[in-house]
Amino acid sequence: MKKILFVCLGNICRSPAAEGILKKYIEHQNLIVKFQVDSAGLLDYHEGENYDLRMIKHAAKRGFNLKGTSRPFLSEDFKKFDLIIAMDNEINDSLKSLDRNKIYHKKIFKMTDFSFQKDYDEVPDPYYLEADGFELVLDIVEDACKGLFEKLKNDG
Repeated sequence: MKKILFVCLGNICRSPAAEGILKKYIEHQNLIVKFQVDSAGLLDYHEGENYDLRMIKHAAKRGFNLKGTSRPFLSEDFKKFDLIIAMDNEINDSLKSLDRNKIYHKKIFKMTDFSFQKDYDEVPDPYYLEADGFELVLDIVEDACKGLFEKLKNDG
């Protein structure tokens, strides 16, 4: 079983969106037994909170069901997951900094590494943005999840 973890800052907007989108792609292809998908936040200040209602609503309009509560990234996640996918450059750099001995660097990627449309280098944080910010995040994450899903299927 391949285990994938999406990481953003607080685990209430971007990483839950990526988790929900990839899960839907996996379920649609009846590949649930082959993949485990989760999300986490680099910081724990939203720990135990429900995902952002604005992201839930925007994702639902696209047919994605986001449900769950925020959890922080834990050091044991490096061992547990095969792919650790950061939503932006800062998160990517922070994850690599947490891996002081560079044991897990090969597992760490940016979400946009999997994008078909290379218009964005990272997934912006929509927390302080209006509705169009959430829609943009979903556009970027959907595209990157399609690319990631193709890679996962092709890798066996």
